[in-house]
Amino acid sequence: MVHCHILLVTLPAQGHVNPSLQLAKRLIQMDVEVTFATSLSAHRRMTKTTRPLKGFNFAAFSDGNDDGLPRSDTDPNQYMSKIRNRGSQFLKEIIKASANEGRPITCLVYSLLLPWAAEVAREFHIPAALLWIQPATVLDIYYYYFHGFFDINVENCKDPSWSIELPGLPLVKSHDLPSYILPSNSNKFNPLQFFKEQVETVDEETNPIILVNSFDALEPEALKAIDKYNLIGIGPLIPSAFLDGNDPTDTSFGGDLFDKSNTYIEWLNSKPKSSVVYVSFGSILSLPKRQMEEIARGLLKSCRPFLWVVKAKENGEEEREVDKLNCIEELEQQGMVVPWCSQLEVLSHPSLGCFVTHCGWNSTLESFVTGVPVVAFPHWSDQTTNAKMIEDVWKTGVRVKPNGEGTVEDDKLKQCIEMVMGGGERGEEMRRNAKKWKDLAREAIREGGSSDKNLTAFFKEIGEDSR
Repeated sequence: MVHCHILLVTLPAQGHVNPSLQLAKRLIQMDVEVTFATSLSAHRRMTKTTRPLKGFNFAAFSDGNDDGLPRSDTDPNQYMSKIRNRGSQFLKEIIKASANEGRPITCLVYSLLLPWAAEVAREFHIPAALLWIQPATVLDIYYYYFHGFFDINVENCKDPSWSIELPGLPLVKSHDLPSYILPSNSNKFNPLQFFKEQVETVDEETNPIILVNSFDALEPEALKAIDKYNLIGIGPLIPSAFLDGNDPTDTSFGGDLFDKSNTYIEWLNSKPKSSVVYVSFGSILSLPKRQMEEIARGLLKSCRPFLWVVKAKENGEEEREVDKLNCIEELEQQGMVVPWCSQLEVLSHPSLGCFVTHCGWNSTLESFVTGVPVVAFPHWSDQTTNAKMIEDVWKTGVRVKPNGEGTVEDDKLKQCIEMVMGGGERGEEMRRNAKKWKDLAREAIREGGSSDKNLTAFFKEIGEDSR
């Protein structure tokens, strides 16, 4: 393969950094030089744990939040404007410096919500590719929405019979669509305008190329649904130790070896095979106290051992008495509550029987590669669409049903856990499908698999075009 130098730029959020870092490692294995550009705060987190890799260069710029991610009260629009201005200038400097050093950038790959990176690439006449870190199905929905294929209003959302079938996609109801599209979206930050700009930027390309963190067998129709786009399945972008095993030290965000002394691992080791319910809602989501209490009671009523990740307060803030769970003593007798864990390590443990998840795409892919069926507990963004696909298309789990106030009650959660882990026909089907997707995901990424061939072919073409 002709040698390439890829400039890979990503938002500092963990959900963006993780798949971008795994893509960088894949490229290095293909003898591609990678310059990885992100914020100073993300760079500091990564360099604490990431082993030095030949052909891998860190490049960090200030986004105005050098000590960490933006505070919860930061104006998202101001932050996105700041990262655009500072990031654009920084990328230009990297491109010029690399050319002067005789290592010109041959392709710029940028993660979701950074359309300005493509504009920089266009200015320097460098090929660009978007790294789409959500499923192809979600990209298709955004494309159809912004190109006027459908509209959604308050009446549609209230009508349980309303549905739409879009080309290459299954029939979806309003609650299956990405939440940012819905008029009822209550999230204080609605980045719909940024998704719109992202689609418009891709539309401006002559031959738009989108590298998707998915694989051909998982989304065969969705990856081909948009004629104007070249969607290339290159996933799942998961650490090697949990996928192909080529690099057993590549285990997580930074690639550290497992810490076998972790208390939660010792606890998991003491549990029977496929007996534990693992509960985690990602690194961002904070649930209301009432919902936390319902989850707690649902877990207790399931009468099964559980490992529940409950995030610590931000910036070392002390937990208030009013925020403490009422049944914490009973919870600690039946299960284990932790502020953090190595999710892939937990999902790979033989004691795991079920994953109660927010259905973020990284977590969804991790459930596939480890073969763990799920209780889908979505909240916003692509999570609602992912939950739809999990339940009705990939059939590896069941979706919770909130009450009229949007809260999932304890008995509903207990029923879902029983459906997944019980001995009924549907539970058996979910477990069979989880095993099927585990095998297909690993097949896609191994040498000669669909994702391996797709990525190799793309960067071979980039290398030849740069001669």
